[in-house]
Amino acid sequence: MDPAKLAARFPRLFHMAHFDSWPSIEQHGLLSTSALLDLFEVRGAERDRIEAQWRGDSIRIEHPKHGAAVVRDQLPLRHDHLARCLTDGLSPADWYRILNQHVFFWVDESQLEVLINARAYRALPQTVLVLDTSSLLERHLADVRLSSINSGSILRGGAMRGPSTFRLVAEHDKYRVVELCVVGSVPDVRDLAVRVEHRWPDGRLDSVYERETVLGRKSKAFA
Repeated sequence: MDPAKLAARFPRLFHMAHFDSWPSIEQHGLLSTSALLDLFEVRGAERDRIEAQWRGDSIRIEHPKHGAAVVRDQLPLRHDHLARCLTDGLSPADWYRILNQHVFFWVDESQLEVLINARAYRALPQTVLVLDTSSLLERHLADVRLSSINSGSILRGGAMRGPSTFRLVAEHDKYRVVELCVVGSVPDVRDLAVRVEHRWPDGRLDSVYERETVLGRKSKAFA
């Protein structure tokens, strides 16, 4: 897939973060679970519990310098059905580790709304980040992967998944795109954010951060 066409088709990316996490994200970047565990120096059995096993609940971690952070649950990923959906000899632990190495974005706001209004999350406030796709691709194209399925969910049929689920932009030969992922982290997320907002269960929306100039220009990298 051509990066310029991808950005034109999906000009904005959407990420649902734990409520009130923007100050930490602004400071450290938007981190994958594995990168967050690195930052918080989580090791041994505790790391294995978070990184290589299904998380039925969100997990709070703490660090003497960095404070506290929350690793989200994986409720939409039916762990009792996961093994039958994996290809190429992957184990569930392998898949959890793969997922935890990525930062995930929805390419369509309607997909974000489905997640926010899911039973497990609809009563909770959320922090939502909206990024400029073209700018992210310009800076992080080598680390961007595309998925044509919801890789962290087995609620709707259980699509097969494996090493080829996440593909480089240039190698993604399917029209369908559900997720755009970044391997590791997006350290400069503040520069790429169009807006950050708190969304409340009663429908209220509070602006947390908004760029004065929206990043809608044509990327030099794809000109």
